[in-house]
Amino acid sequence: MNAPTPFTAGEIRAGCPDGRTITLLVEPAGGEPFRRVNRYRDGDADGVTVDRWTLGPDGAPAGEVEATRSTWLELQAHASFPEEVTTVTRETVTLPLGEVETLRYRVGTGADAATFWFAPAHPGMPVRYESPSATGGVDRTTVESDRMS
Repeated sequence: MNAPTPFTAGEIRAGCPDGRTITLLVEPAGGEPFRRVNRYRDGDADGVTVDRWTLGPDGAPAGEVEATRSTWLELQAHASFPEEVTTVTRETVTLPLGEVETLRYRVGTGADAATFWFAPAHPGMPVRYESPSATGGVDRTTVESDRMS
């Protein structure tokens, strides 16, 4: 059995209209931080295409844009975690977005646990997530901006 997801597929669909653009700060435990962008487009009743690219040091796109089509149910399933190893609590976190009310999902046990912060005001992906790195330390990804373009 899985813990309840933070959003339904319908809530994700309503919160991810064409043009929603999310910029993320990715901080790998064993490497240099970088920024990644996710932009939603061509949304319909079934799903959406998400364009992803990395930003270079100058803020311009670096490399190719990767486009992935997903159903709304597939996006919802990304936050489907086994109930027996998932703890959900409410937490206020301070992010580049400001002070954000979140649902904090701690998934796993001990040093292998990952943590995901989902913000009801920002349906879809977590506004921050942390997971143990295979090389030691913690990989962290944080939403820096979330805008409609």
